[in-house]
Amino acid sequence: MSAVEQVSVTVDGREVEVAKGTGLVETAAAAGIEIPVFCYEPRLGPAIGACRMCLVEVEGVPKLQAGCTLTAQAGMVVRTAQSSEKAAEGQNATLEFILVNHPLDCPVCDKGGECPLQDLTFKYGPGQTRMAFPKRTFDKPIPISPTIALDRERCILCYRCTRFSADVAEDGQLVAKNRGAQSLIATFEDESYRAPFSGNVIELCPVGALTSTQYRFEARPWEIQNVPTVCGLCPVGCNISATTREGRVKRILSRNHPEVDQGWLCDKGRFAFPHLYADDRIVDPLERVRRRGFGELSWDDALDHAEALLRGAQGRIVTALSGSETLEQAYALGKLLRRGLGAHSAVLAEATSSALDAFRAPLAAIADAEIVVVVGEEAVADRAPIVELWIKQASRNGAEVVRLAEPKLGEELEQRVSSSERAVLIWSGRGGGGGARLAELAHRLGLDRKPGCAAFHLPATPNGRGVTDAWAAAGDGEEENPEPIGLLIVSGDEAASDPAVRALAEQAEHVLAITMFHGLAVGWANLVLPGTSYLERDGSYVNLEGRVQRLRRAVIPPVPDELAWIAKLAERFGVELSPHASAVFAELSERLYGGISLGEVGERAPLPDRAPYAAPEPAPVAPIPPAPAAPGEHFLGTLKLRRYRPLFSGSAVERVPELQFQRPEPVIELAAADAERRQIVGGEIVSVRSNGTALSLRAAINRALAAGTVRIAEEHAADLHRDVEVVKP
Repeated sequence: MSAVEQVSVTVDGREVEVAKGTGLVETAAAAGIEIPVFCYEPRLGPAIGACRMCLVEVEGVPKLQAGCTLTAQAGMVVRTAQSSEKAAEGQNATLEFILVNHPLDCPVCDKGGECPLQDLTFKYGPGQTRMAFPKRTFDKPIPISPTIALDRERCILCYRCTRFSADVAEDGQLVAKNRGAQSLIATFEDESYRAPFSGNVIELCPVGALTSTQYRFEARPWEIQNVPTVCGLCPVGCNISATTREGRVKRILSRNHPEVDQGWLCDKGRFAFPHLYADDRIVDPLERVRRRGFGELSWDDALDHAEALLRGAQGRIVTALSGSETLEQAYALGKLLRRGLGAHSAVLAEATSSALDAFRAPLAAIADAEIVVVVGEEAVADRAPIVELWIKQASRNGAEVVRLAEPKLGEELEQRVSSSERAVLIWSGRGGGGGARLAELAHRLGLDRKPGCAAFHLPATPNGRGVTDAWAAAGDGEEENPEPIGLLIVSGDEAASDPAVRALAEQAEHVLAITMFHGLAVGWANLVLPGTSYLERDGSYVNLEGRVQRLRRAVIPPVPDELAWIAKLAERFGVELSPHASAVFAELSERLYGGISLGEVGERAPLPDRAPYAAPEPAPVAPIPPAPAAPGEHFLGTLKLRRYRPLFSGSAVERVPELQFQRPEPVIELAAADAERRQIVGGEIVSVRSNGTALSLRAAINRALAAGTVRIAEEHAADLHRDVEVVKP
């Protein structure tokens, strides 16, 4: 690779050397000089020079130039407003023009105190206005969605929001209408802004034009604290700041980790925090009482009951893990059960594979790829939404993106992948052994020998890899589920809402559930212990890259932390266990992470180096669905049902009114071939039948779906069995 040419640029008399083509805003920053901007945002792509706030004087050019659109060239001499009267006059005039119709409502504006327009007006703007006429006003606020409000009179037409919609999320739902002085920001066809990443425009807006309906009039900057942590709702582990006031979470902001999330958040991660304050939150232990349903009991009595259940099971214990537990919680629970009780059996929603450590790379590597192959029938945006944004960026950068339902690349595609120096494989499918199968494929293609290549498995749970490793580190070996099951421990909301776990509970003599909400476990558990949210925990998660990241408690939960009562319970069985996350992590780290402390994880967790490839255990092969019947047959045969979990689903989303419009409609996805054989077109209502159950769902054609299969969201699949018939009514 040829060396990058360095050039010398002089900014306000300071000479600085930078790579040729570096943006002038960054070049000036390297010289310690600020060029103020509104519309400029590198993550949105090439600068457009819309706001003119960055005007500078360039030697040899007669007119002022928009600094954000310029790049460093050899010998360039630039004077900003700090040394050029002409540039200062231009910036002053720009701000005066912006403020002509901008309302002076800073005391009530949610952006007040955090507003770039405020800051730059004080620093560069006129001291007083010359305008005496009335300012233009609009109806306000305009709810462009249940989560976002638009105040048009504050808008300065920087186009950050529309550029994000068009060029980053690529949803095309936020647009600029009209022209010139009549330009307005609006949604396409005035429909609700329904897109998985819509909330990012709130943070991108440099004024108070786009604000959060949840945070509107809730707090002022001097009343809040921002706690750096990570999102615990998907396996990406986006870095976030939780804004709190008076002990309650008020909003979630992004906290840019350029290797992980690039400062973007999905709407689930941004807006789902009110689930902490749901009406059906469990705040006291509950036990089943004959003829009276469930009754509350004290924590001492609850631990007595839990001890009795554990002893009475005589080792016949199965633990259903959610994959949302912290490393410390999983290790503590595993240590109690595996060392104190000799219970070895655990079930997790999905297995992961350490063999992928040989292909470890930051998610940012996707953006630089030459070819990206996505394998699996699950939508990437449902499993790991920010990964979808990385894939879109790769496509914009010229990468070839191939999506396959099955891990069969074909000879031509395999040749292209194996010959590329920057190839990325992504597994986004259900079924056991996905990570192992991906590792085997990546190794066969030689990706572990190329530092620019990578392979990512998108788990179904936020901390699936970390929980698996922590549980394994807590004991030796693993056994099959005992029969009969004496005690089923259901750990977390995801496990409590899983139909497979419910089926397992029917086989168990007793059930102990750890969950946050009444509706998930009350009615089928013998003992319910209150759970906590990721925003209420201190500890760590491992994201899909294999990066250990730090969770910090944003607010104090209304119930004891899981580590606290697990430690107390462990005492009764002679197991030494600390109630503090840092101490538990230290013990776990000695086994898994080279002895680093929790404090060393830091706010920008580094990615570990790649490990040598080690062949994984043989992965189970999913059965191939039967081919559809031949044309002309009256009975066209059954199709295999694949349930999936949409992004906007789960116990947290269900308890946030503002997110209900994002939840999926009741549809059935069919492969193109199956739809054609049944003369079904997208959008029409079809009948779905299985084992005496019949549903009416709207059909949607999914061209990435394998023939012989259909997809229905879990919440709409009801009691359908695996084999279903799909017919026109």
